[in-house]
Amino acid sequence: MFERFTKDARAVVLGAVEHAERRGADSVDDGHMLLALLDREASRASFVLASLGAARHRDSIEEALSGARRRGGLSQADTDALAGLGIDVAAIVSRVEEAHGEGALAGARGKAGRGGQRWLGRVPFSREAKDALVKSLRIATARRDRRIGDEHILLALTAGPGVVAEVLADHGVTHAGVDRVLG
Repeated sequence: MFERFTKDARAVVLGAVEHAERRGADSVDDGHMLLALLDREASRASFVLASLGAARHRDSIEEALSGARRRGGLSQADTDALAGLGIDVAAIVSRVEEAHGEGALAGARGKAGRGGQRWLGRVPFSREAKDALVKSLRIATARRDRRIGDEHILLALTAGPGVVAEVLADHGVTHAGVDRVLG
């Protein structure tokens, strides 16, 4: 599938790996892919993100993704739902981090004491990241595009439920909005 990726889409995938490695993550997740998309300049996805205002909110987006990682991947909606049941996720995270160190629920190597299986020295891709890449292929095919571009990855990240789609929506980037800007 990677051979069908444009230069920009390949740069996003490689950038996601770099983000994961810099953060000491056990795996490359869809949040790392979003950060790599935000790093891009002069690509279709970067144009869309700038048009929808996400580029101005990079720090806030990064903070929201980091918060979700600290909560073990729980979205803010999940956290709010659990709070409605009387479960204080922040207190649980705090207790786990007291016992096991900061970032214990985030799956950071060295901090949580877990080592992800590596392939040729690279961090593996999480199920969510793999699903986003497969979804980008399906989106490109449905749009009758011959190649998978970074705009297809962005569409895939906004298409489904989950932390990344929620964070993007909270910052004004929805699937419908991305689709509209791409025309």
